[in-house]
Amino acid sequence: MANRVQIPTNNSALIAMIADEDTVVGFLLSGVGNVDLRRKTNYLVVDSKTTVKQIEEAFKEFTTRTDIAVVLINQYVANMVRFLVDSHNKPIPAILEIPSKNHPYDPAHDSILSRVKHLFSTESVASRH
Repeated sequence: MANRVQIPTNNSALIAMIADEDTVVGFLLSGVGNVDLRRKTNYLVVDSKTTVKQIEEAFKEFTTRTDIAVVLINQYVANMVRFLVDSHNKPIPAILEIPSKNHPYDPAHDSILSRVKHLFSTESVASRH
């Protein structure tokens, strides 16, 4: 237990979003939106005009901010920056891939699910017995 990662307890931890307009609006209506003093938001609305570079920059910003605990990202958007999503290995912020209205969820592309499957693969279970 000495190697456990200490998760900071911060009462003002935010949820960040990188998603399509419908998903972002739904979450904003539930109260997760935030605009800080520098006019920085905790969300990026992805539409047909959004570039992959903008998505990459938002992902990098959200995963390095100390006030963000969870990044919700539409799975089809995560697929655009899959190399960044798969390379993120810190517990905070947690990256959760969610479906969108127009793009169904595909468990084969979920980075968290693939890590869990790897941890509980048949080889690792068989080696314990």
